[in-house]
Amino acid sequence: MQRAAGAVVGGVVAVAAVPVLLGAAGFTGAGIAASSLAAKMMSAAAVANGGGVAAGSLVAVLQSVGAAGLSTSSNVLLASVGSALGAFLGGSKKAPSSSPPAEPTAEKKETGENESQIEPPKSSVGSEKQEK
Repeated sequence: MQRAAGAVVGGVVAVAAVPVLLGAAGFTGAGIAASSLAAKMMSAAAVANGGGVAAGSLVAVLQSVGAAGLSTSSNVLLASVGSALGAFLGGSKKAPSSSPPAEPTAEKKETGENESQIEPPKSSVGSEKQEK
């Protein structure tokens, strides 16, 4: 149950977060916002390409998504990835145990009287010297 809820939340958050994050970065429907991260990215891309932003570059793709939104297939892919991540994170918590942890069954021996005394080995009868 916890994994299913995580999957749903992860998918919804992933799809809803992309337009919000792109807008916050400056990629808006009206174009790139002045003095934003997007404007700095566009300036760096233009300088690197001799004055223009190359079609298919990261800046161009992000501006397209910021202006028009993601396609249906992109939303499905993004929701799938978000769902998988949400299910993983939602199921990673250890479920509480219904019974207390098992206690060790072996009892510890007390030191002292219960320990066996080690006696020195007895010499064998045949090894003793016989006296005459």
